Amino acid sequence: MFSGNGTTLNRYDGNQPLSVQGSFRLGGVFGFANTTSVTSRVGVSWVSTEKACQYLEDEIPADVTSDQLVEQAQGRWNKEVFSKITVGEADASSLKLLYTSLYGMHLIPSNRTGDNPHWESDEPYYDDIFTFWDLFRCSTALTHILQPIAYEEQIRSLIDVWRHDGFLPDGRSSNFNGRTQGGSNADNVLADAYVKGVGRDSINWEDAFKAMVTDAEEVPVNNNDPIAPEASTKEGRGALPDWIQYGYITPSFSRAVSRAVEYSANDFSLYQVAKGLGKVDEAAKYLIRSHNWRNHWNPAAASTNHSGFMVPRKADGNFLEQDPLSCGGCYWGDAYYQGLPWEYSMNAHHDIDTIINYVGGPDKFVDRLEKMFTPGLFSGNAQFNNTIFNPGNEPSFTTPYLYNYVGRQDLSVKRSRFVAKSYYNTAANGLPGNSDAGAMQTWLLWNMIGMYPMTGQPIFLIASPWFSQTTIALGGNKTLNVSSTSGDGGNEAIYVQSLKVNGQDWNKAWMTWSDVFENGGSMEFVLGTSPSGWAADGERPPSPATGSSSQVDPGSVTPPAGRQATDSVSGADDADLEQQEQRRRKVIPVVISVGVVCGVVTLGGFGWAVARWWRGRGYLRKDERNGKEKRRLSDK
Repeated sequence: MFSGNGTTLNRYDGNQPLSVQGSFRLGGVFGFANTTSVTSRVGVSWVSTEKACQYLEDEIPADVTSDQLVEQAQGRWNKEVFSKITVGEADASSLKLLYTSLYGMHLIPSNRTGDNPHWESDEPYYDDIFTFWDLFRCSTALTHILQPIAYEEQIRSLIDVWRHDGFLPDGRSSNFNGRTQGGSNADNVLADAYVKGVGRDSINWEDAFKAMVTDAEEVPVNNNDPIAPEASTKEGRGALPDWIQYGYITPSFSRAVSRAVEYSANDFSLYQVAKGLGKVDEAAKYLIRSHNWRNHWNPAAASTNHSGFMVPRKADGNFLEQDPLSCGGCYWGDAYYQGLPWEYSMNAHHDIDTIINYVGGPDKFVDRLEKMFTPGLFSGNAQFNNTIFNPGNEPSFTTPYLYNYVGRQDLSVKRSRFVAKSYYNTAANGLPGNSDAGAMQTWLLWNMIGMYPMTGQPIFLIASPWFSQTTIALGGNKTLNVSSTSGDGGNEAIYVQSLKVNGQDWNKAWMTWSDVFENGGSMEFVLGTSPSGWAADGERPPSPATGSSSQVDPGSVTPPAGRQATDSVSGADDADLEQQEQRRRKVIPVVISVGVVCGVVTLGGFGWAVARWWRGRGYLRKDERNGKEKRRLSDK
């Protein structure tokens, strides 16, 4: 065995531990004499040689054959993964796409319970989370549905990581936290689990909330990442000082605008859990902080006949000039990460009704969405017809479904089905970007099922299913049965004409966790070739941070003009949240230097090596938006 760099090698005998980092390499040379057939069995443990040998004997005993191992693996995948979704009549390509996607989304994280080298615990332990920035939008919600037991274990593992490492991970591998691309998005995952009732008797939700408060209030130690040196990329929220002081993030921190969107969603997640735990003061505080994305909204920013976009903002309160069709490199050192201002301006998904008002009402909202799918409007996206919408980057994932909020569910079906059928297949280039730990495949699975989750809310937006019959095993002998009159191959008959949920006529373009997932249920679609106006007059999906469960009176929310947003909690779920915030305003005033007194400021590197290890063989990211050649990592 050896380790070293270049031609300088260090040799070890079998009793010495090997440890390498950076550019050093480690390996072994083996020789086999007088044989033409070699069988290798490998056991791996992070803890000890003894454990590695025990795993080897337990899982690959000496008398097992390769054929037997293959049969065992196939049986386990069929039982634990592929059987979770079964469909009726379907063509071969769609079946391949379905089960290939199920395979891809289940490759990680890794269950390492009992093999944690850093601490001993009675809690489960999961590693290889890459990363919640990629996964929180839709992957974790589907894991909850398909693997409820493992999902609950993963939630418990996250909380235990906080207990021992001090922060929740956004990414984690090789038993270390990192790398954080935006916000502290484990907060979103915990909130999503909480509002759907996960682990009420088995998860310590008080500790979970404390872990979320750590993210919201404690500045992580800077790990001096050369790609973003101004603050920690290992864990937590590196730009928290600005967030607390200004209510927005200045250009002194990289990814300022995209971080602001994510920090707002993270704070909304704290509101959700605090409210459920009866923590009224904390709920009021974080609900108001969840509005801070509004402080980046410049009503004067304009593009393609639309005005009002999220832009960078200086410490003096002034907005920077920003072309909404430009994000620089859309990368670590820029104001927007993997998305244009156009995209991030539609990403405060907990506060959609405010966005609708800011852009000018439902009609302008629809037109803005349509612009995002119009070919030729953004020259830096040639791979996808130069559209603003980019199916290869996560900030665009939810965009096709946002039409449901303004009564145009037919356009959600049209746009999401086009994306799925145009950019996904089973060929070598069958994904519109990196798989990102199965995030791409999970997006496709939701499209096939005919719905899409809104993380942190018990809400699912309805589209239309691909297959005539889909059965989803929910655990505990519960199932969701989804049927349609069109079925696979009905690429024209995709529009919902009518829907029954659990046998009852349904006229809403959304449903809740309790409607069909908590105890199982049924959805019966009648599909046709033309939009029917179904659900156009039904109750709109809720916008919980806005304080509305239906349509908002246009103009009832005023966009901030160079000030910190201090909107009252008008229409919030609990009247006492309003009272708490009113008291807070009396005792915590602050002046933003734009000439007005404007409300309150609520109080409040090993991860990179992990990312390099996982992505060392592939593209660092899919599309850097400015036409630069895609970068490859030079080492692992």
